[in-house]
Amino acid sequence: MSGLRVVPAYRHGRERLYVCREDGNNVAWYDRETGRVSLLAEDSADAVLHALKPFLTGPVTVGPPPVPTAAELARLTLHPDDDLAPNRPGEALLVALDRDPGPAHRLRPDPRRRALTAEQTVGGTLDGLEGAGWHTLHSVPLPGGDRVHHLVIGPGGLFAVHALYARRTRVLVADPMVTLGRHQAEPLLRRLRATADRATYALTAEVRPLLALVEPTEVTVTAQPRGVRVLRDPELADLARLGGALKPADVEALHGMARDRNTWGRV
Repeated sequence: MSGLRVVPAYRHGRERLYVCREDGNNVAWYDRETGRVSLLAEDSADAVLHALKPFLTGPVTVGPPPVPTAAELARLTLHPDDDLAPNRPGEALLVALDRDPGPAHRLRPDPRRRALTAEQTVGGTLDGLEGAGWHTLHSVPLPGGDRVHHLVIGPGGLFAVHALYARRTRVLVADPMVTLGRHQAEPLLRRLRATADRATYALTAEVRPLLALVEPTEVTVTAQPRGVRVLRDPELADLARLGGALKPADVEALHGMARDRNTWGRV
């Protein structure tokens, strides 16, 4: 077999290298994360490995494609319009700003852009947990116009993460009130608990609320808030150390359920 070419592509957040014939049909693919070369035809192994040789980064397993799990099959049958996994951090705000960017010149910064910065900062950190067995969904819509900024699912459980822009600001947390600098206090923690309760109902699994503060100068917590974690954005990476709550199969099943938009229509 000759004339094979290697084409990189991304599927579900993973890079794959597809080996194609001259007519464009795939004969194999190489998943760098798992170190596996999946062959669609066993007699093509030598030619495929020769084509992939410049791209192989270590020992590989060669064989037929793995049998998909139940969660993977459910994901494959999910209509693209109902799949929340492609949502970017701050997806809802990006859409809103695209539809209505606001006046070009204004006396005060558009608060939506600060909120977007917060969600993008937090979302970027949470996406980095994928290698530790975690999945993150962004801008999960809830009935009534509410949403979960980030839903994180992993070995340590499920978290509904709310990103709050607090750059160069002192933050006071006095359950249920949160105060940013000289702004009026708001009962934010009460709303976070309510959002997590709605997510718990939808997924039939406990979802815990988490407040992520982006770039605060100082954080004062008068007493540990009831059931709510309060972290600065760099501390979110510590979630990777949590475990013992969910098995990998449970993580995948809950992720498959949560990414379906229809799951959230009944809360």
